[in-house]
Amino acid sequence: MPMQPAEIEALIKSAMPDAKVAIEDLAGDGDHYAATVVSESFRGLSRVKQHQLVYAALQGRMGGVLHALALQTSAPD
Repeated sequence: MPMQPAEIEALIKSAMPDAKVAIEDLAGDGDHYAATVVSESFRGLSRVKQHQLVYAALQGRMGGVLHALALQTSAPD
């Protein structure tokens, strides 16, 4: 069963409560999303480390229930 955008957002926010999260369904199939995540927890981290934090927040759903997630991450300005 495909993931809903609200479920993706909730998982990310549970790991990073301060995060501002925007989810876009790229293909309309509930399987390919783009996410923009802005969180203070990213400050000073490389882009790879930022993305790893988001993937960890998804608790193993990447590559299974969630096929593709294009990420844009940053610390707040």
